Amino acid sequence: MRISVSSDTDEPVARAVVAELRERGHDVLTYGALRPGDDPRWAVCSGAAARDVAAGRSDQAVVCCWTGTGASIAANKVPGVRAALCTDAYTADGARRWNDANVLALGLRLTSGPLLTEILDAWFAAEAGQDTDDRENVAYVARLDADRTAPQDI
Repeated sequence: MRISVSSDTDEPVARAVVAELRERGHDVLTYGALRPGDDPRWAVCSGAAARDVAAGRSDQAVVCCWTGTGASIAANKVPGVRAALCTDAYTADGARRWNDANVLALGLRLTSGPLLTEILDAWFAAEAGQDTDDRENVAYVARLDADRTAPQDI
């Protein structure tokens, strides 16, 4: 799987994400502080990684900033992206299963090495669920992407 990874700072956790993904056999594209000469601003590098997913250049992305909030907000502005800020394995599992999330957002401040491994294990073990309500919600979000001014009753 090809995965785009962005970080606004060159922190040990961000480097661990890249190393762990490569160790798991993924092809990794880097952005921001992880790529020399690239723009490290969280909005810019998170947007770049998210656009890779939306355009099909990457299957998924991991976007990082100090809290993970800014990275997730920027990524979610890209149509077709469903970014989830995950602080634990249960949230990562649910994001994939119930929300069909295709971008994982991580906070650099609180994500330890062992926690990162748990989150990635859960993220990659889970698949999008087939529950009707969940699929309808994901489809609704896609329609919101298609028309950012969509009425509430789509």
